[in-house]
Amino acid sequence: MPSISPDRPDNELLKPREAAELCGVSVATLAVWARTGKLTPNVLTPGGHRRYRLADIRAFLQSTTTPKEADQEQLEVDAVRLYDQGWSIRQVADKFDYSYGTMRRILLKRTTLRRRRTA
Repeated sequence: MPSISPDRPDNELLKPREAAELCGVSVATLAVWARTGKLTPNVLTPGGHRRYRLADIRAFLQSTTTPKEADQEQLEVDAVRLYDQGWSIRQVADKFDYSYGTMRRILLKRTTLRRRRTA
């Protein structure tokens, strides 16, 4: 992820591509964040183009998780959802290419595990 030079002015306006690059995400992800209110643009040009203030990008980066952390968070939420739908730990682990033990630890952090069925 590119670093933000400290000598750039806080009120500098960035195009979505520049803001996305600094955040380490795609322009499409930045657009989703704008629609959901996670990171709102400061200016809308007469042509409808979004512009982001550099100071807001800096503040956002200091207050949020990294894309890698966000991906891990989403993976864990998805894993719990599948487990709660009745998938076994082994099935969930295979789906996300994790070992059984690692997936069991992830699920233990976030949900109550079912009792194992005995034959």
